[in-house]
Amino acid sequence: MAIAITLIFIVIASVLFHFLSPWWLTPAASNWGEIDTALNLTLIITGAFFVILNLILAWLIFRFRHKPGRTSRFQPDSKKLEAWLIGITSVGIIALLAPGLLVYGQFVNVPDDARIVEVVGEQWRWRFRFPGDDQQLGKSDARFVSATNPLGLDPDDPAGADDRIILTPELHLPLYAPHKMLLRSKDVLHDFNVPQFRAKMDLVPGTVSHFWLRPTERGQFDILCAELCGVGHFNMRGRVIVEDEAEFGRWLAAQPTFAQTQQPAESATATGTLSAEDLIAMGKKLSEVNGCIACHSHDGKPGIGPTWLKLYGKTETMSDDTRQQVDETYLRRAILEASAELVKGYPAVMPVYTFNDQEIEALIAYIRSLAQ
Repeated sequence: MAIAITLIFIVIASVLFHFLSPWWLTPAASNWGEIDTALNLTLIITGAFFVILNLILAWLIFRFRHKPGRTSRFQPDSKKLEAWLIGITSVGIIALLAPGLLVYGQFVNVPDDARIVEVVGEQWRWRFRFPGDDQQLGKSDARFVSATNPLGLDPDDPAGADDRIILTPELHLPLYAPHKMLLRSKDVLHDFNVPQFRAKMDLVPGTVSHFWLRPTERGQFDILCAELCGVGHFNMRGRVIVEDEAEFGRWLAAQPTFAQTQQPAESATATGTLSAEDLIAMGKKLSEVNGCIACHSHDGKPGIGPTWLKLYGKTETMSDDTRQQVDETYLRRAILEASAELVKGYPAVMPVYTFNDQEIEALIAYIRSLAQ
């Protein structure tokens, strides 16, 4: 009897919590209200099954409770009961799957007038690319990835020269314009998720996935990674800024093209030397392009790795309890052989980089500048 009463109480409390809960979905900021409809339908169906099955279980416990002299009768099978269970379960599963499949079909069926945006994910940052005036994205391949070409664009593909490169985790989109989101990952499985847009999709290494959306509200919206992608997963964040077409046009025009991002590297190679100020500027840019700032803060805030603020000249305790001074020799080895120079209390998650000597000097100069 106590178990039956407990089950009834759980059903009542669960239903009340659902309707009285302060946690509800934020208003949709894109065209995907159908996803909310599919979610609500799922809640109704699963909630109905939860209530009905638990009330039946409570009734069975009460109806067939133990009494002196009562005995049970063994019934190995019941075709009628099995038919009912199969029928009801099949209807329930179809009702759960069908709305989701219909919405997913619309989710990946891109309109002909949709603009193209590429989303590139890697541990632990977001980057973006827009086509240039030719409205075509240039080809990309992992073999082209370098310190100055983090998206791996083919330098010999003329279609990629005017592509707009966004290396910061801030994506701007114009209001009401449909966009096809092309998603690719450089390392592990990620998931691009903008909760207010009701839009999310996995980024699978080795392939390009896609969906489309149309922003319907101005404002700033968080970009999250909805797939556990390593110890820095929590820090893989960004934001979408939805604005008017004119504002978006000015922002996009201010972003560098792929050809422009390659000019500093070519210039430095040609001259062979840089001034101290240019070296620091180059190091700052390299730290942004290669995602160093995702783990090493520049303002003293804690992160996955030691902050670079006042790091140069400091004495650090290493993972083997030895102490080392952070100088040029230490930084050079720490950048090129990250696992060999692990500061105590920080995980060994730094990826392998292939910086040349000038890039290493630029990074060290920038870190040194933050200690002054």
